[in-house]
Amino acid sequence: MRIGSYQLGGSYRPAVFTDDGVKVYQASFREFLQAAHSGDLDDLDYQRVPLREGRIGPPVPRPPKIICFGLNYREHVEELREMGMEVPEKPVMTMKAPTAVIGHLDTVVIPRDVGRVDHELELAVVIGERCRRVSPEEARDVVLGFTIINDVTARDVEREEGQWVRAKSYDTFAPMGPWIETELEPESLDMRLEVNGEVRQRANTDDMVMDPYELVAYTSQVMTLEPGDVIATGTPPGVGPMEPEDKVELTIEGIGTLTHYVGR
Repeated sequence: MRIGSYQLGGSYRPAVFTDDGVKVYQASFREFLQAAHSGDLDDLDYQRVPLREGRIGPPVPRPPKIICFGLNYREHVEELREMGMEVPEKPVMTMKAPTAVIGHLDTVVIPRDVGRVDHELELAVVIGERCRRVSPEEARDVVLGFTIINDVTARDVEREEGQWVRAKSYDTFAPMGPWIETELEPESLDMRLEVNGEVRQRANTDDMVMDPYELVAYTSQVMTLEPGDVIATGTPPGVGPMEPEDKVELTIEGIGTLTHYVGR
């Protein structure tokens, strides 16, 4: 099932995307996500509209939290070693502001006082049930599904501050979408990022150091996870700069393609 949000009449509404249109729901996003996770969507009111009537919005327009992991692809770790950087023993956890989220066909806006801005293709986990201190096996039961995120990062800001929150949290720095795929296993998924048709990142999720369920469990030891929380599972090698007027396409097998543009 493909679920997310749909912009209709100027506002984002929860939605299920089908082959012949969109089911647009009247519930709040939290209620919708919990019903989708528990299989109770039939209890919620909706209207069916053609896909062309509105536009696809972010899968979760305002997630409670966005957790980001670094150094979680073996080839990316090797890439950094070759650059003379030290690699920590465990993946690095940071956060991204929920207000950075934009959706399919939206535009990443580079602030004028920011230098290099990089793309980071990532598989993202969306949580469907409140949880704390779960095991990797239990994590499977609290995951709603998976989507695509570009963990956009202001590289100059990152180097200047030695940490990542501001560098990753500018408005529009979290393109997500096009939807959440709820019937997907994250093993052996091909993934690719293109800028203006040029392939910049190509990988497979089997190259992850910690799989998505291990990352959910790891995160839940630190903080309570809520429905709609997003966990970005790290980027493969090939991270590079984006420039105004670029068209960026991120594809993950089993989910689809997230397309966004770049401006200043």
